[in-house]
Amino acid sequence: MLNRLTDSLDFQAQALSLRSERQRLIASNIANADTPGYVAREMNFAQALKEATGAGQPAAKLTASAPGHIPVGNSSGGSFSTLQYAAPSQTNLDRNTVDMDRERASFVDNTVKYEATLRFIGGNVKTTLSAITGQ
Repeated sequence: MLNRLTDSLDFQAQALSLRSERQRLIASNIANADTPGYVAREMNFAQALKEATGAGQPAAKLTASAPGHIPVGNSSGGSFSTLQYAAPSQTNLDRNTVDMDRERASFVDNTVKYEATLRFIGGNVKTTLSAITGQ
């Protein structure tokens, strides 16, 4: 029972941390909207959450059986393996790929999901406290 409770809270804590990192990334894109040559970055949130929680780990250890095979595993380390360059929606003369409409929409979407995660954690804690105190 305790493992399920801590696993749930750990999962939500990881999600909250990744949402915070994604918000920072989007804010960086918005701040550099007028920087010539700036390439917008995006995070694959689902993949980052899988990596953070260990759900993306292969079931069996894979090995390279020939010298030309690509090594298995994350060689870049951390959540940076889930960072990608955003595809430009239109060509700009200054080669800046920030699309302000997309960034604003992503910022609002991520904010709503961040707040939802906070509420879920708060509800989980209140339920646990209620069960402990017997009220």
